[in-house]
Amino acid sequence: MTSCGIFNSNEMFRVPADYKYSDFKPNEQEYKIQPFDKLDIKIFYNNGVNLIELNQATIVQNAFEYDVEYDGQVKLPSLGRVSLEGLTVRQAEDFLEKKYKDFIVEPFVKINVTNKRVIVFVNGATSGRVLTLKNDNYSLIEALAESGGISDFTKSYRIKLLRGNMNNPEIYLFNLQKVSNMKNANFVLQANDIIYVEARPRYASKVLSEITPYLSLLSSALLVYSIFK
Repeated sequence: MTSCGIFNSNEMFRVPADYKYSDFKPNEQEYKIQPFDKLDIKIFYNNGVNLIELNQATIVQNAFEYDVEYDGQVKLPSLGRVSLEGLTVRQAEDFLEKKYKDFIVEPFVKINVTNKRVIVFVNGATSGRVLTLKNDNYSLIEALAESGGISDFTKSYRIKLLRGNMNNPEIYLFNLQKVSNMKNANFVLQANDIIYVEARPRYASKVLSEITPYLSLLSSALLVYSIFK
């Protein structure tokens, strides 16, 4: 019954019984830019002195959103296409400041990744949400709380997190049933993580829902038979 497709039709991300889950490791301290990110890039001159001036008309360039293309490159004014894939935000800012020195006096660059998000499935796959990462330390607990928490029909001890290339992702398994495991619950999320909270099987209700139409048909047939008899 645990493997039957009828009783577990909404189950996702199943792995073999002997699957070896990824080991927990120190969280990445900084996000690294990747293809299809959207970047809010602001560029100032004179080392950003205009940021503390009252006259904001001195800003060289207003905020504008740039797409990181499939090959990790971004098309920027004056520079054309430059590769930012794999760089942290700080590294990308330093890189662009050096590039813009040929065009701007003491350039000052600020970058914000605007599309960092995670996908959360709770109660199996019956409910899903896409959450925006509000800060660089957005944790698994925060994502679960924002998604409605753990219900009576989900397993707090079977929470999977998929990360990386979906052709060969890293899969972590979390058990939040015990306080001793809370150190893993503070696991900091990364953009495009998928969180999946397994549902508790309800075989009795599923069996009943499957056979109810047939019982109704049978009772109707018996009623008609008794009438004619």
